[in-house]
Amino acid sequence: MISLGVNSLSGSLPDYMCFHLPRLRFIGLSMNKFSGQIPSNLAQCSELQALSFSFNKFTGNTPKEIGNLKKLEVIYFAMNSLTGEIPKELANLTMLKFLDLSDNNITGEIPREISNLHNLEKLNLGWNNVSGSIPVEIFNLSRLKLMSLAGNKLSGILPSTVFYGLPNLEELYLNNNNFVGDIPESISNSSRLYFIILSDNKFTGPIPISIGNLRLLQVLDLTNNNLVCDSSYPELSFVSSLANSKNLRKLSVSNNPLNGILPDSVGNLSASLQTMYAYGCGLRDRIPDRIGNLSNLIILSLYNNQLTGSLPITVTGLLKLQAIMLHINKLSQVSLEYFCSFNNLGVISLSFNQIVGSIPECIGNVTSLRYLYLASNKFNFAPKSLWNLKDLLALDLSSNSLTGPLPLDVANLKIATAIDMSINHFSGGIPTTIGDMQNLNKLSLAHNQLQGSIPESIGSMLSLAKLDLSRNFLSGSIPKSLETLKYLTYFNVSFNNLSGEIPSNGPFRNFTSESFTSNAALCGAQRFLVPPCVRFSPQSLRKKKKYVIILVLSGVILVLGAMSLGFIYLRYQRKDRSPIEAYLSLVATQERISYHKLLQATDGYHERNFLGKGGFGSVYKGTLDDGRVVAVKVFDLQLEGALKSFDAECEVLRNLRHRNLTKVISCCSNPDFKALVLEFLPNGSLEKWLYSNDCFLDIIQRLDILVDVASALQYLHYEYSTPVVHCDLKPSNVLLDEDMVAHVSDFGLTKLLAPEEGIAYTKTLATLCYLAPEYGFQGLVSVKCDVYSLGIMMMEVFTRMNPSNEMFGENLSLRSWVLDSMANALAQIIDANLLSTTDDHFLEKLDCISSIMKVALNCTRESPGERSNIQDVLEALVKIKLQLLPLV
Repeated sequence: MISLGVNSLSGSLPDYMCFHLPRLRFIGLSMNKFSGQIPSNLAQCSELQALSFSFNKFTGNTPKEIGNLKKLEVIYFAMNSLTGEIPKELANLTMLKFLDLSDNNITGEIPREISNLHNLEKLNLGWNNVSGSIPVEIFNLSRLKLMSLAGNKLSGILPSTVFYGLPNLEELYLNNNNFVGDIPESISNSSRLYFIILSDNKFTGPIPISIGNLRLLQVLDLTNNNLVCDSSYPELSFVSSLANSKNLRKLSVSNNPLNGILPDSVGNLSASLQTMYAYGCGLRDRIPDRIGNLSNLIILSLYNNQLTGSLPITVTGLLKLQAIMLHINKLSQVSLEYFCSFNNLGVISLSFNQIVGSIPECIGNVTSLRYLYLASNKFNFAPKSLWNLKDLLALDLSSNSLTGPLPLDVANLKIATAIDMSINHFSGGIPTTIGDMQNLNKLSLAHNQLQGSIPESIGSMLSLAKLDLSRNFLSGSIPKSLETLKYLTYFNVSFNNLSGEIPSNGPFRNFTSESFTSNAALCGAQRFLVPPCVRFSPQSLRKKKKYVIILVLSGVILVLGAMSLGFIYLRYQRKDRSPIEAYLSLVATQERISYHKLLQATDGYHERNFLGKGGFGSVYKGTLDDGRVVAVKVFDLQLEGALKSFDAECEVLRNLRHRNLTKVISCCSNPDFKALVLEFLPNGSLEKWLYSNDCFLDIIQRLDILVDVASALQYLHYEYSTPVVHCDLKPSNVLLDEDMVAHVSDFGLTKLLAPEEGIAYTKTLATLCYLAPEYGFQGLVSVKCDVYSLGIMMMEVFTRMNPSNEMFGENLSLRSWVLDSMANALAQIIDANLLSTTDDHFLEKLDCISSIMKVALNCTRESPGERSNIQDVLEALVKIKLQLLPLV
């Protein structure tokens, strides 16, 4: 026996190591730093029974000569850098019980010959690059206890009889592959299974009820698949069946389109259940009362669903709970008092619900809390005891209705790293004690009613990387002490009443004018787009005073003269323009179309003329008396914001003229009815062309559409007298005419920016997955928001993957998916119908698409200041088109 494990030995193994040790039975070299290839002459050690070379740096192929070691029972080569294919010769090792080649770079398919290893008990090929399907013969290895093929590129379906030949199987790991089809009902035949990990695949169909027959089951993880609820029964029936698994500790069915109801029988699950993950499943209706029976539950994660109503009082029975995550639901009645007696609770996440009321005083008793997320609800009171949670690491109270001053006690949260209290009604000054929070990395107090000056003490918060104080009534100067914050990368004090010189050293070298917008009295460096700071001597101050007096007197005289001329002009101005005519001028037309004409044109808004439904109404096809075909957008005035949307579209469209914008023909307005009459674009929306099986856009058509949209945005942002931000750019709002020319439509959420501001604020949000971060979380609108939406749309157009697809969630987005694939997997994520490896000029076309994705990634950077401007985007797309044209 040779055992040199858990040392720091390095170098390569000599080729002659077995020449003088023919009777050697065990070689253990794990957890060292050996490199080079595994010697092929190991076959000289004919008596070997175990090889353990794991956790080293071995490279090259697994030697096929190992197949000559007839007495070998253990091969443990995990955690190296082995390449090549799995040798078929391993099938000769009929005594082999343990084969572990996991965590290497092995490629190729699993050889069928492995099925000859009838004594095999553990097969671990996980986390390699093995591809193809699992040879069906492997499912007859009846002694197999562990099968791990996780983290590969395996595909295909699992045969319905797969588990009949695996009666001793205890652990099954098939996660992170590309398996499709149903999970076989025969899984219950492997009655000893206690670990089932099938996450991150493409399994479909319902979760088999037979899985509940696995009485020894401890862990079931089906996360990130396409599993559904039985259509004939809205409640999740598999939950009831799992009541038989009395040892179940972990249940995860997250990110599957279950779209069902969590049944009361969830209370019958194992008393041993510790973690339950069912986020992103489309769960609806209420949280069952009997969930309180799960007395040993540590983590309950049901976020990003459609749960409604109240949180049952029975949750007070979950006294071992450490984390409850219910954010992004529609809960309206949740009493935080339920959690006040918990001793282990570390995470409360209830953001993005509809909870009304106050945060209770007793919340300060939950001293175990580390993360408290209550953003985007309707809380109206925060107790003083909240600031006694001295071990809190993150606090998010943003987008509520909290009032009152910020207490000095806020500094009690000394170890906190992130605090967000933006978009509330906090008033008074920023406490000077805030500088005591030395660990704070992110602080946002934006969009409140804070007054006074920015405390100098913030300069002592040395860990600060993000500081947002925008949209308040702060006055005074920006403290020079902030120049010492070397980690500060995001800074925003826009829309305040600040004055004086903007600091120019330290992190301020990297900030742009957007950080200081709408502070009329600021001065400083030219790059901040503010006036230079003027420093006067005593003599120049006296001269300046004289000039001011002269200018004021001159101004008074000019104003009086202008008023006189204006009065004369108005006296003789014609008064014959009616209010109705003035309103109709909003759409810049002389044409009048009455309510009755629209009713007739659309056949009484018959369903056969229905074109689609938007956020504030419906669109119908209509034929006017003169034969013109139009689109009639009828606003549903019962919806909150519909009238505002109608006014916004009228305001925006009255003067806008561009070939890539939808043309407005007229409007019809009375107290009970509002409609716009628009040009009819016969080819429908870009969304239809991307996702309909009857439509297809080739590579040039897709690029042309993006060029058209970018042209429209350039006009809106820079070529019109007032910058216009569309705010809701997405494929369904891009319409195509008979020549497939794109027209941007739906201006109901559009914002007009004052030229001197460049940023506006709104509480009306558009489609979430296309929103720029500053728009989605803070309601801050600028032209860079449209650039971000265009970038997301560019990725969607060429991948044919909707950014709201169920595969995207907390840890993965369309942008990160594209970014991760840019290096060597781009061809795998683009629309399969768009480009094939057999196409002429495949590599050149792929390179062009890569360039488009790079433009898209630059459009979607998190910081608005780092995003491309629309002129550069348009120029880049046109250049790429010129490169593509000769290739198609």
